[in-house]
Amino acid sequence: MTNTFKTRPVTPAEQGLRVDKFLAGATDFSRTRIGALLTQGFVTPALPADAKVTTGQVFEITQPPAEPADPLPEKIKLDILYEDADLIVINKPAGMVVHPGAGNTSGTLVNALLAHCGDSLSGIGGVKRPGIVHRIDKDTSGVLVIAKNDFTHQALSEQFAVHSIKRIYQAFVYGVPPVSGTIRGNIGRSPVNRQKMAIVATGGKPAVTHYHVVKPLFNGKACWIECQLETGRTHQIRVHMTSIKHPLLGDAVYGSAPKGTPEILRLFPRQALHAGFLSFIHPRFQREVSFSAPMPQDMDLLIQASDVY
Repeated sequence: MTNTFKTRPVTPAEQGLRVDKFLAGATDFSRTRIGALLTQGFVTPALPADAKVTTGQVFEITQPPAEPADPLPEKIKLDILYEDADLIVINKPAGMVVHPGAGNTSGTLVNALLAHCGDSLSGIGGVKRPGIVHRIDKDTSGVLVIAKNDFTHQALSEQFAVHSIKRIYQAFVYGVPPVSGTIRGNIGRSPVNRQKMAIVATGGKPAVTHYHVVKPLFNGKACWIECQLETGRTHQIRVHMTSIKHPLLGDAVYGSAPKGTPEILRLFPRQALHAGFLSFIHPRFQREVSFSAPMPQDMDLLIQASDVY
């Protein structure tokens, strides 16, 4: 089903703006999406994107139905923390991949969202799909926000790009680092192993992690820390904590258990990392919203075991 609507009139202050710039500002569509609608003939009057608008001019836009996404919808239970017409916030379990890819064509969060959201997805770039603005690793649990439309996708992406979104992670590491600290170091592909990320001397992207010790565990064999990210690079916490000789429990890629580590710690089956808190400015309401996800059961059980160790 198509949706046709008229824009507000061009104001005197907007006289001379490019058509695509005016329409992006007067609608919920991104400038890229507006460009596609202009090219495809869904805007009246039909003008090129770089044409100039005139005062009082009104445009009629026909929004075509969103095209089906390639991934198939799958009915998978979701732990939904919040949902409205623009976005949905999920507490992702460890073991779930966010987006389909090689070796993971089904059972992903995107498959589940396509089934759950259905027609409430107005489309990202004209495709009926959820807008993934950030990811967490398969074996990391915690809070994720997903956009349902172009407007929200663009606004959230901008907040992530300028690092204005607040993210706090809970992690368990081997040993006990100094009570608090800030780790800085550009992160890029490891020159030794391209399957891994690493702090690199040249290139990479700037990364900053602030951490503080919450509680030593198992008589100092491990520690519960809280990390706040200034940036959101791939594997950032895992790489940064390994760089100061305190890798995450269960992280088979970036660290290993020191000699004498209790078996209960050595056998933890995944990296002990949980995205526990996320806050951002809601694009529609223009106010800060915050979401928390409780410590997952496997990590909570380690805390309880430590108390009687």
